Amino acid sequence: MSSNARHVPVMLQRCLDMLAPALTEPGAVVVDCTLGAGGHSEALLKAFPEARLVALDRDPTALKLAGERLAPFGERATLVRAVYHELPEVLERLGIPRVQGVLFDLGVSSMQLDEADRGFAYAQDAPLDMRMDQTTGISAAEVLNTYPPGELVRILRAYGEEKQAKRIVSAVVREREKEPFSNSARLVELIRDALPQAAKRTGGNPAKRTFQALRIEVNAELASVEAAIPAAVASLAVGGRIAVLSYQSLEDRIVKGVFAAGAATTAPPGLPVVPERYQPRLKLLTRGAELPTEEEIAENRRAAPARLRGAERIREDIP
Repeated sequence: MSSNARHVPVMLQRCLDMLAPALTEPGAVVVDCTLGAGGHSEALLKAFPEARLVALDRDPTALKLAGERLAPFGERATLVRAVYHELPEVLERLGIPRVQGVLFDLGVSSMQLDEADRGFAYAQDAPLDMRMDQTTGISAAEVLNTYPPGELVRILRAYGEEKQAKRIVSAVVREREKEPFSNSARLVELIRDALPQAAKRTGGNPAKRTFQALRIEVNAELASVEAAIPAAVASLAVGGRIAVLSYQSLEDRIVKGVFAAGAATTAPPGLPVVPERYQPRLKLLTRGAELPTEEEIAENRRAAPARLRGAERIREDIP
């Protein structure tokens, strides 16, 4: 299946509208920090014919498929294999001091969910891998089979917000001593058996939170987001805009915190006049987080948890 056929970009028109005021001038640079199958990138190149795109992804498969999709745009699209927190180094390498737009579509891409052998989806049996870049790092199976019980409990609680973390980890430790984990179906079954009936009645698939926690740990996602969002804000020219799609509360909280800090005055209390260097650097473009419409969720169920936040750079940093 082609990348075009299987990928429906989330909140696409809203993202384009949010970035549009910054991308109309010739030579504007927009960065898609989460290229995936290339849906958002293709739409950006079509909507803003004067703009140049820089797109990042750590997944070689995504870069190959998206590269084919974006080939008609020629030199207007520059695809780079990198994790999004590496944005400053990428821009320095390309000789781009400031950009006019940045887009993040966080979390696991539709393409990765649809690749059965990646182990991201709890709905189908697959090797427990979950690495966005399968050439480096440790797999989800290695995490399950080798991490101490206390560390596994911490991960499930912190990254999956899983209230039954101790029950699940006790079962994992018991089972991994009999035979190491290798496939997702065995883990899903174990979680179902470990949870009390009440916990299985709410919140969709009972394995969802554990799979999210493992994926975040394997790919160091939260640490990457914590570094990437401030770096992206710093890369914006005055008048530049950033749009961020998050799919779970942990990511959204980080984005909210960075944007709120940038939009606040840093002046000591009691100053009669606030000097320029203490004035906000950002203007918020969303009131809270914007949600997808009911129509979009009906057409694309993966849009359901999406939260969109945006901000505009309104002044340079003053030492």
